[in-house]
Amino acid sequence: MLRFDDAWIWDSWSFDDGTRHHLYYLQAPRLEHPNLRHDMARVGHAVSQDLTSWEVLGETFGPAAAGAFDDLATWTGSVIAADDGTYRLFYTAISTAGHGLRDQRLGVASSTDLHTWTDRSVAPITGPDRRWYKTLADYPDVTTTGPSPDTVSETWRDPFAIPDTDGDGWHLLVTARAAGAARNDDGVVGHLHSSDLTTWEALPPLSEPGTGFGQLEVLQVRQIDGRWVLVFTCHPQEMTPERVARTGKFCTWSVPCAGPLGPFDIDAARPFTADPTLFAAPLIQQRDGTWVILGFHNLEDRGEESFEICDPIPVTLDEDGYLV
Repeated sequence: MLRFDDAWIWDSWSFDDGTRHHLYYLQAPRLEHPNLRHDMARVGHAVSQDLTSWEVLGETFGPAAAGAFDDLATWTGSVIAADDGTYRLFYTAISTAGHGLRDQRLGVASSTDLHTWTDRSVAPITGPDRRWYKTLADYPDVTTTGPSPDTVSETWRDPFAIPDTDGDGWHLLVTARAAGAARNDDGVVGHLHSSDLTTWEALPPLSEPGTGFGQLEVLQVRQIDGRWVLVFTCHPQEMTPERVARTGKFCTWSVPCAGPLGPFDIDAARPFTADPTLFAAPLIQQRDGTWVILGFHNLEDRGEESFEICDPIPVTLDEDGYLV
């Protein structure tokens, strides 16, 4: 378990350098209410050989100087090894300008050691295209920030970077909402592409709305034993009543797919029933080739706190390709 007495930690993502597992996670001081953590979020960094015992390296990335598009908080992202020998951190950026937590942007920074990040974005990576995705312009009555960014937001976050299978650059899978879809029924897999990791183009979503999920958070797509699977999380309160009645109150979901770009049949998603409250849970391959999942537990709706990273849970895919 990874836990701090003086700080909350929640969403996490990982990178394997071949020797150590690097875990990046959101952290904030333990305040009087969990909702306050969002605008205090910074990225922490720990390393491990076994995903159980952790060496904490401390804060690795945080907001830029005042006036930047990422000057308030830094949220969930992903780390990759670029072709030039450096590493890239794709992250969610929150600004003090505009609507605060409701304005969500994507940024990128580079590193040579996986801890010190430089050359950070001076402007956001391409934002949501209104042809396919909701933006704050779809919510004309929103004029204040409010305590919860999930009530109404320009949802464009949690970038998960994957290489193109044909060698044509990189793709980002992004948590997004479909234009014209109903609330809590509008969650889709947003999609961006770049040939050079510098210039990005927003493309149509890789899934359809109308599946009962309001957000597909902390998206990841992995190949386990030769089969591809998409894993995401969603708060039960961010699902439609029909979805909850049909598949229950769970937080982590999976759906089989033909490849890293889907297409993704989110309506066919099934819950990870072994741990109903597990949230923002990265899949990590161990040295022996087996897979585990770890994350924090979503207990806020019960009035409980569990802002710590659990020990790894062994997982595999069942005969239908779902995470178990």
